[in-house]
Amino acid sequence: MHVLEVGEGQPLLLLHGWSCHGGLFGPQIEAFRSKARVIVPDLPGHGRTGRHGPELTIEAAADALAEILEDRGYENVVAVGWSMGAHVAWSMIERHGSQRLAALVIEDMTPKVLNDAGWHLGLSDHLDAKRNAGVLLSIETHWKAIAPRIAQRIFATGVDPDRDLLAYAEQQIAAADPKLLAPMWASLTGQDFRDLILAIEIPVVLAHGTHSALYGPEVAQWQAERLPHGRVVAFESSGHAPHLEEPCAFRDMLAELME
Repeated sequence: MHVLEVGEGQPLLLLHGWSCHGGLFGPQIEAFRSKARVIVPDLPGHGRTGRHGPELTIEAAADALAEILEDRGYENVVAVGWSMGAHVAWSMIERHGSQRLAALVIEDMTPKVLNDAGWHLGLSDHLDAKRNAGVLLSIETHWKAIAPRIAQRIFATGVDPDRDLLAYAEQQIAAADPKLLAPMWASLTGQDFRDLILAIEIPVVLAHGTHSALYGPEVAQWQAERLPHGRVVAFESSGHAPHLEEPCAFRDMLAELME
């Protein structure tokens, strides 16, 4: 994988969402590059990794990250998983343990994306397996039409987003390769980390945007009630991406976790 690394100090691992890339953590890279070792990969199928990285699955991304942390001797890592990045972080913990992690931030994400008869805390548009089959087909065939809608749903509902920020998100997402995104979406929507939640012993912050178009507050609350050391931090002016919409508040939350 392509990995940007800047700064020195405690490692801060930033894992981006589906159809995005590590550059969307720009505010955090700038805020912490003088006080931490900031590690920002482009996950498989995304950004500068593209098709040249690991297999296009959540598991392969998790394995590659675990190898990077081990090979470089990183310990006491604070990891941030935004959306799909949360699933990569959970998969890494499930497959390799959490001994290298000091804390985990889950940014507006559910442990199971698809809804079914016994689970209603997936995507808020009631996406289930049957509908998801159609989504997978449309990613490759209608990406130019889909990409702007994905960008818009990142931001808080009922609020006009910053025009420059929205334009940047639209541009970056539209530039992604749908042939690579489709298998990553298939892998993402096939994950279920509900049982893992119960066994994560490190501190976990559930960063929830109160105006998220994708997940309601009950998603973060469900996790907080089951995590041994979990707590919800609500971002009152954010949607699905508090790190972009409220970068100063997000920085302060991360600073509290860093030694």
